[in-house]
Amino acid sequence: MVATMTDGILEALRIGVGFLWTAAWAIIMGLTVTSLVQVYVSKERMAQVLGDGDLNGLTKATVFGAASSGCSFGAVAIGKGLFKKGAHAVNFLAFMFASTNLIVELGLMILILLGWEFLLAELLGGLILIVVMAVIVHLTLPENLFDEVRATLNERDQEAGITEDPTCGMEGKDEYTLTTDGGETLEFCSEGCMETYLQEASSRGGWREELRSWGGWYKVGNQFRKEWSMIWKDVIAGFLISGFVIVFVPQWVWNTLFIQGDGLLVTAENAIMGVAIAVISFVGSMGNVPFAVALWGGGISFAGVIAFVYADLITIPVLNVYRKYYGWKIMLYILGVFFVTMAFTGFLMELLFDAFGIVPDLAGGETATEQTYFELNYTFYLNLIAFALSGFLLYVYKKGLGAPGQYRDPVCGMRTDDGGPSATHDGETYYFCSQTCKETFEEDPDEFATGHPMVMEGHDH
Repeated sequence: MVATMTDGILEALRIGVGFLWTAAWAIIMGLTVTSLVQVYVSKERMAQVLGDGDLNGLTKATVFGAASSGCSFGAVAIGKGLFKKGAHAVNFLAFMFASTNLIVELGLMILILLGWEFLLAELLGGLILIVVMAVIVHLTLPENLFDEVRATLNERDQEAGITEDPTCGMEGKDEYTLTTDGGETLEFCSEGCMETYLQEASSRGGWREELRSWGGWYKVGNQFRKEWSMIWKDVIAGFLISGFVIVFVPQWVWNTLFIQGDGLLVTAENAIMGVAIAVISFVGSMGNVPFAVALWGGGISFAGVIAFVYADLITIPVLNVYRKYYGWKIMLYILGVFFVTMAFTGFLMELLFDAFGIVPDLAGGETATEQTYFELNYTFYLNLIAFALSGFLLYVYKKGLGAPGQYRDPVCGMRTDDGGPSATHDGETYYFCSQTCKETFEEDPDEFATGHPMVMEGHDH
């Protein structure tokens, strides 16, 4: 008995870690792309353009969300900031949907672990989710309740002294505070975001110049670090839980929870149950994809699995965050709207894919238990590249925080001292983090010159 249990645990760990190994390069590459987009794609002040609940605002909310974080809690926190500043309810909810369902890293992971059919359902369904949710909210929105909660939320945060990080929108902390030349006190969520703010305030270069400098890649490294810090627990938990579910949950459990057979009622029940399982699974963000693999291996229908993947915004921990932010009434309203939207969209996806004959065949391919995960194949080499890229981004992040000196490179904003490359223009000496930034400055010194070298007085970390 003990030997059997030990073998089961080892097999569960082999499958869970194997899933993680298979998808590692996709997660890392996806997070790198997301970090580049968030750092270098110029965005308008989101709250200002998301104030109206029309099609234009909904479209922008979707685009902004797709270019933002893939973490459920990060999406909820940013959504709160947008809502506080006046974003219409339907737009901040659409932003959260897009930022957890239409992002690069999630798509790559679904493609690798579940297949192209699920990826197509995720992308198409993500857009349908937003449209269906918008219709439901416009028909049922308790305007006065949301306005009252917005006013209460702003008043409460003001009384509590809660401020938002101007770099990333997360909650600022007292230990990362600086005062601008204009006398404004800013709070940041981390030393990395404070350093990024100071770099941006000091730099004159565009994204092309910055990507040829240490300072530009520091910003990407900092964003990459923040993305990982938000999702790593969910990702690891999701992969490990999936292995244990595959090994230890008997088939009769799935057959009891999910009705087997054909017909609209079966499809609808599976979609509803998929969302219900997601609510109590405690696994959000990208961690629910490997869990979805376990469901698919258990014989759950296409509708149930894709509805489960949609539902990372209503897990119990996330619902508790809604309750803390907005109170019980709005938490229950969001739960109701999201639950109906996610189940209906999962149901619709199976009907649509079945009509086109592209519902994937569960009988094809190896099961998770039969697969060999650790081989000298393309996954191995892609993971080597991805791990090297992670190491590089971590290195430049550390290099940025540890850069010496009191001066700021006028091209990229990187901290530097008087021992590195320098150039004189109009009688003033400027200091640079690298020879590349110096050469960029010398090509057009008037574009970057400030009249005096940027000195970091009063901005010590």
